[in-house]
Amino acid sequence: MNVQGQASVQQILSEMDLGPTDSIQFAFAKLQLAQSMICKNNAEAFLKQIEETQAEQTKTAEMISRARALQNACQSKNGDCPWDKEAAMMPQDMIDFFKERNLAFDTKGGDAAHGFDEWTFNIQSLTNYQESVSNSTQTKMVYLQDMISQYNSYLQGAMSAIQKATTVLERIATSAG
Repeated sequence: MNVQGQASVQQILSEMDLGPTDSIQFAFAKLQLAQSMICKNNAEAFLKQIEETQAEQTKTAEMISRARALQNACQSKNGDCPWDKEAAMMPQDMIDFFKERNLAFDTKGGDAAHGFDEWTFNIQSLTNYQESVSNSTQTKMVYLQDMISQYNSYLQGAMSAIQKATTVLERIATSAG
């Protein structure tokens, strides 16, 4: 059985074959397996989201590191960086990073040159964003753990129902023979 995306219980049940479902245990097992498939699909979606947010965390950490290096360059010039010919300019890819994520960054002076204090503001904005992404990752991990727990519970319920049905059938076969 290969169920993709957000399949409903009914869709999953229609694709699942456990043989005749005259037995209540087998019908219950089929329902439990369908629920486990939904949980599995949801868990896979959360896992993909976690991978994406972790990649975003890595990009953000890189930007913070680069911003600190530029800030340190300003500090070595007595904080007079924006008015110096060798100004600590914010690179275009960093400007794009801020804009694409709608992050606040210093635009004083109308150019990309920043002094120590302006870099402090930019770094704080990046740090706040990094915390937000980290919180999002943690929340998704909690949801993932919940989906895995539900998956295990439904799978265990299905296996238990199948075992009970098998035991009943074995007893019937043994007593009839």
